[in-house]
Amino acid sequence: MAAASSDSIPSVNGAWVYSEYGKTADVLKFDPTVAVPEVKEDQVLIKVVAASLNPVDFKRALGYFKDFDAPLPIVPGYDVAGVVVKIGSQVQKFKVGDEVYGAITEKWENPKRFGTLAEYTAAEERVLALKPKNLNFIEAASLPLAIETAYEGLERAEISAGKSILVLGGAGGVGTHVIQLAKHVFDASKVAATSSTKKLDLLRSLGADLAIDYTRENLEDMPEKYDVVYDTVGQTDKAVKAVKESGKVLTIADPETPLALWFVATSKGSILEKLKPYLESGKVKPVLDPTGPYPFSKVVEAFGYLESSRATGKVVLYPIP
Repeated sequence: MAAASSDSIPSVNGAWVYSEYGKTADVLKFDPTVAVPEVKEDQVLIKVVAASLNPVDFKRALGYFKDFDAPLPIVPGYDVAGVVVKIGSQVQKFKVGDEVYGAITEKWENPKRFGTLAEYTAAEERVLALKPKNLNFIEAASLPLAIETAYEGLERAEISAGKSILVLGGAGGVGTHVIQLAKHVFDASKVAATSSTKKLDLLRSLGADLAIDYTRENLEDMPEKYDVVYDTVGQTDKAVKAVKESGKVLTIADPETPLALWFVATSKGSILEKLKPYLESGKVKPVLDPTGPYPFSKVVEAFGYLESSRATGKVVLYPIP
């Protein structure tokens, strides 16, 4: 039994859907008549205001997870920021009208059939947090999966004061947060990160002590080795050459490698709550790709841009009508 805010919640809504696996440009279609999801007792219904894209979205559409995916058709999308319009009977933390954000799929091996690229979506309260007051919906939507992945990886790597870290892919959605969290939350003694030439200033602005141009410098030729190398781009062969003998290499992009710890983050609202003081103080900032936000009608174009590997920070969809 769910407590509704009003009778104004429609029975159907507009959503982006694919009914077969393939490239997003070929399979993703807008459907204005998708049923609004039912709310279970531990869930809230969210009027989506903004959503962001992650590489996992287009990899899933290509069929990478089809052995354990939800049945087709699928509404993609993990990240959401929006307003609670209905709550399940067991929900304690949120009330109708609350502004919330989160990554709605808790465990990657159990992806939701109904994601966030829709006017309404449902999510368990444990994967959500109240939106920091100083962030708008676009900024909030950019954060959840990327910042939770950054945080969980740094915890797994046991980064702490006095340790050094190298981030491969420092200008991407996850990398921008690894730099900031390593510096401002985990107190790493030195943070180095790689990017292309034109993004080096961004790395420095986020707190990198050393910004490395991967188009000009070879990691294997650099004398300094690091306690932790965090690979966000699938370069574990390079990562292992830059880590200390006693150090750790983690990757989020190279599941086949024997050289590193591969992991996928578990979505937890508690991580967002833990990071709230850093977000509200401005010590940790959202990083939005300058080509966005993309309107809801341009989801296919937004995916095309993300798939080009040129994005800086996060690609966000807004407004969602």
